[in-house]
Amino acid sequence: MADPRIHPIDSLIKAASLQHDTWLKQASASKTLDDAVTEYRKRYKRHPPPGFDDWYRYATERSSLVIDDFDNLMDDLRLFWAIQPAEIRKRTKDAFVDPWNEVAQLTIRSGKAEIGPDVKPTHRWMLDGVIAMMKNYVEKIPDMDLGFNINDEPRIAIPYADFQELLKRSAPTEPLKATVVNEFSKDRSAGWIYSDPGDPNNLPPSIKPFEDRSFTNTFHTYGSIACPPSSPARRSHAWDTRTLCSSCLAPHSDPSGLFLANWTLSASPCHQPDLAHLHGFYLSPAAFKPSKVLYPVLSQSKADGYADIRYPSPWNYMDKAVYAPSDNASDPAYDPPFAEKKETLFWRGAT
Repeated sequence: MADPRIHPIDSLIKAASLQHDTWLKQASASKTLDDAVTEYRKRYKRHPPPGFDDWYRYATERSSLVIDDFDNLMDDLRLFWAIQPAEIRKRTKDAFVDPWNEVAQLTIRSGKAEIGPDVKPTHRWMLDGVIAMMKNYVEKIPDMDLGFNINDEPRIAIPYADFQELLKRSAPTEPLKATVVNEFSKDRSAGWIYSDPGDPNNLPPSIKPFEDRSFTNTFHTYGSIACPPSSPARRSHAWDTRTLCSSCLAPHSDPSGLFLANWTLSASPCHQPDLAHLHGFYLSPAAFKPSKVLYPVLSQSKADGYADIRYPSPWNYMDKAVYAPSDNASDPAYDPPFAEKKETLFWRGAT
């Protein structure tokens, strides 16, 4: 039973601090390259990819706090182990070949990255940001094409049954081979037909693997389809918007029911059918072109249950969100010491 003398927020702060310390310890447990390779095989039942030694050197030279934890990356890539490489390449090309799809092409050949020919001028900065992000290591990346989502909304939602089948097929079924391949295959560019930027003769007919669901409620058609059929999100299609759905809050709240206790779980729509009428993304997304087929689309973020591949936002590489405070009190950009800040709460955002 909770101690009534301790405020629930104090208890949550203590628990979060312990959780953070535990995560940080396991994220950088390895102190040598050999340790990191051993830990990778132990955690992910796979050999590290070619060039892992280069990555390790790059990370440690920059005092990275993350050396061993690739859980987010593995979560995003896991399902693709169930698909043959040639099919992954085909789906990549199908995603970016038509500008209507709003997936932008980035091509890497011989250690150099180039932007595809049909990127919208208003969104080209995103790809410029990706190239800036890669500049210190692009020469280590093998030849490939990548498709980047130029919209804010995620794109790939896999139905539960299909997701489970892909998950089953993607799991390692054999022990790790003793022989380690530490180089990428040769002549990789030959597998990326019609992929050279600026060469319209190499492009296939228009392909639209997505549908336009902008400004429509998409909770039941896309937002919750990755949830188990027995989940409240799949079973409950009606909710009295005049009442509070307490059962929707309980799984991720503290015992008092007043405070958020598990922010990770709170992102899941599966126990929250009320999100269909509360969250702007589910109510009326502004630019939403999704697919229920597993296409390798890279996105800056995604809602829980979506299968996009996340990558660091180019906003941070293109001066789109600059924090440049001033020490001059008369300057509009003046940022006073914390103790002098006003106790005011602002809501900031857009839909």
